[in-house]
Amino acid sequence: MTELTKDQRTEFEAAAFRTLVEHLRERTDVQNIDLMNLGGFCRNCLSNWYQKAANEAGVELTKPEAREIVYGMPYDEWRDQYQTEATEEQKAAFVHSHKDH
Repeated sequence: MTELTKDQRTEFEAAAFRTLVEHLRERTDVQNIDLMNLGGFCRNCLSNWYQKAANEAGVELTKPEAREIVYGMPYDEWRDQYQTEATEEQKAAFVHSHKDH
C-alpha cells in the first residue's frame, strides 16, 4: 500500500467526504431510511459525526448547523421538500436490520 503522509490522508479523506455529501445532496430520491436499511447510516449520522468531530476540536457546532452542512440547506427545509413517509416495507426492513442494535 502507498504510504501517505498524515496531511495527504486528511486531504483525501476530506475530498471523499465532500464527494459523498455532494452525491447524497443530488440523490434526494434516496431516503434516509433506505440508507439506514442498506448501509446502517444516513445523512443524519454523517451530520452527527461531523458535529462530534467539530466539538472534539473545540468548535461549537450545533446539530442544526451540522445538518445544514450535510444537507446543503436547513434540515426542516430538506425534509419538507424531499422526505417521504416511510412505507410499511421500509419500516419492517429497518426493524429487521437494527434488531441487534
